[in-house]
Amino acid sequence: MTSAGPATPPRALAESGKPLARLSGFARHAMAIASADLLKLKRDPTELFTRAVQPLLWLLVFGQVFSRTRAIPTGALSYLAFMAPGVLAQSVLFAAIFYGIAVIWERDLGIVHKLLVAPASRSSLVTGKAIAAGVRGLVQGVIVFIIALLLGVHVRLDPLSVLGVGVAVFMGSALFATFSLLVACVVKTRERFMGIGQLLTMPLFFASNAIYPITMMPNWLRAIAEVNPLTYLVDALRTLMVMGAVSVTGVPLDFAVMGAGIVGLIVAAAWLYPDLAR
Repeated sequence: MTSAGPATPPRALAESGKPLARLSGFARHAMAIASADLLKLKRDPTELFTRAVQPLLWLLVFGQVFSRTRAIPTGALSYLAFMAPGVLAQSVLFAAIFYGIAVIWERDLGIVHKLLVAPASRSSLVTGKAIAAGVRGLVQGVIVFIIALLLGVHVRLDPLSVLGVGVAVFMGSALFATFSLLVACVVKTRERFMGIGQLLTMPLFFASNAIYPITMMPNWLRAIAEVNPLTYLVDALRTLMVMGAVSVTGVPLDFAVMGAGIVGLIVAAAWLYPDLAR
């Protein structure tokens, strides 16, 4: 008879299962935080419809006027088609950049203190917030997408392009919401946060390719646009959303920049998150 090989010790089995268990726990905690955040949206969905007013005005007024003037060269695209993805990115930015104000409210109510003593890693708490912001952005994106269709923009409706737009919107929302959370961890008060949020939104928007091509910019502004994450979000949305649009930076690079930004911001925000409780 041949003897059986040595059995794997129970401790070794436990050690080998640790990475998977940690990953499962991380995902479970992140989804619990995301679900709790999204419950607020379910109870009061009016925020989504009020935020849809601004992109509607941009497309109806600004887009229609500049389409007639033909002052901005957009190649084969009409100005309205060129602008629609930029307005979608703008709505994502404006909704996500003030996400940190809710975290400051949670700090004032003592919720952050309870989360920090829960059996969840800080990175899973921040990731859960990013996921919730991404879902909010998707709902906002659907509204802007429908408005663009109604205004006659020739959007791509094939499943792969629609999926790509959804992924880009989700990642853009998660990126700017995590950045907002990082700012909230630093300033800690609503008054300071509102001032910084208002200071950041317009420069981010205008120093991007949202409403005019980068080629029109002076060299100093072009240099800023090339490191602005909104530029890469707009480029991905324009390429995947509008028929005839051509990527300037390359869609793989667009997603790589957003992905790297999300990871870096989650790490930084997780490191600073306990400061909210002080």
